[in-house]
Amino acid sequence: QVQLVESGGGLVQAGGSLRLSCAASGSIFSIGTMGWYRQTPGNQRELVADISSRGSTNYADSAKGRFTISRDNAKNTVHLQMNNLKPEDTYVYYCNAVCTTVAGPWRNYWGQGTQVTVSS
Repeated sequence: QVQLVESGGGLVQAGGSLRLSCAASGSIFSIGTMGWYRQTPGNQRELVADISSRGSTNYADSAKGRFTISRDNAKNTVHLQMNNLKPEDTYVYYCNAVCTTVAGPWRNYWGQGTQVTVSS
């Protein structure tokens, strides 16, 4: 069993910054790509940014130049530094990790979500 626990969401004014963090714990054998997604009004989760175990990153166009994803493999954590936030960044953000446990296959895991609200 793998758990992802997020922290760092909240309310911020436009132009401000937030740092989201996610810690993976449980019977983890290995973690592959970790990332952040956001839930659209249509209940679809769209990629904000992800990072491979080797540090290769991928960003949505809306995040490029403003957001930075990073990870600490020793601590099984992933972070999303969000700068110059805009009201249109207001979403619930979900941490995602592809993990394998000691005796199991690679699986996709999700955190519980953290609300980010940007006021104008």
